Amino acid sequence: MEKPLALTLGEPAGIGPDIALAAWLRRHELGLPPFYLLGDLTCLRRRASALLIDIDLAEVTAADAERTFADALPVVSTGVSTTAEPGQPDATSAPAAIAAITQAVADVEAGRASAVVTNPIAKSVLYKAGFKHPGHTEFLAELARQGGVTPQPVMMLWCEELAVVPVTIHVALRDAIAQLTTEMIVSTARIVVADLQRRFGIARPRLAIAGLNPHAGEDGTLGSEDRAIVAPAVAQLVSEGIAARGPLPADTMFHAAARKTYDCAICMYHDQALIPIKTIAFDQGVNVTLGLPFVRTSPDHGTAFDIAGTGRADPSSLIAALKLAARMASAQTA
Repeated sequence: MEKPLALTLGEPAGIGPDIALAAWLRRHELGLPPFYLLGDLTCLRRRASALLIDIDLAEVTAADAERTFADALPVVSTGVSTTAEPGQPDATSAPAAIAAITQAVADVEAGRASAVVTNPIAKSVLYKAGFKHPGHTEFLAELARQGGVTPQPVMMLWCEELAVVPVTIHVALRDAIAQLTTEMIVSTARIVVADLQRRFGIARPRLAIAGLNPHAGEDGTLGSEDRAIVAPAVAQLVSEGIAARGPLPADTMFHAAARKTYDCAICMYHDQALIPIKTIAFDQGVNVTLGLPFVRTSPDHGTAFDIAGTGRADPSSLIAALKLAARMASAQTA
């Protein structure tokens, strides 16, 4: 039997507690895989009270989480309490969020959990507390460091209809263009292929590689990068036996018929990847980190301080993240 999923609290002043409570309440209706929430029981009780939710919460160990899940939301203490109120992060926010992430990874590595699912964090809050990583993904990669080697994490956005990966991520567009290299595209695509095989059960993944410029450069008349950088990457991948094609005009890659021709779209920059998937599945998209030695998924949205504690937060993306994490963990151990 699979171990439960380790779900982090996220930013305690955000909607992470709200959607975790809401997801557990729908566990039977949706057939959710067992999970436990890493965080502060007192904080969760305060949030449930603010939301006027009558819910059973049980502080347990990870070993007891699965048998508890049917009757009460299992809460595994991180030993870090938080006083943050909805929409009002405070000095306890960052330590609580970091402790939950750190323990989730430790639990998976120790075999107490099958995968990590992370609720949204507030980067600005973490930065003020001295957090040195750009975000969740880079911190997880550092926690996964083995033998002095830090894995290259790759961000995938996934829904049933589409999977996309941006090669460059949270940088200004001019910097994304300057940073883009053939080697970066190739290394990213290799990681995508390996995880699609191992964790999605796709024997020979098909990759659609987007061009950088309009019309994929129009044979060099609309920019040289597609001929000089992207095309050589595609050629290298094909020479390795990977089913890759491109560079393709990005404006014709995402309609329904085109999506059926590939398993993942490799895009050159953030918005090129995220606009189509958020248009298709704004409430059901899942953020997946590839390239790690463990499964990690997350809702594809932020902390939403403005609606935290109001009952208006939609748990759909978290529910999708929980289901996908269980599916990926099961696939890699099958």
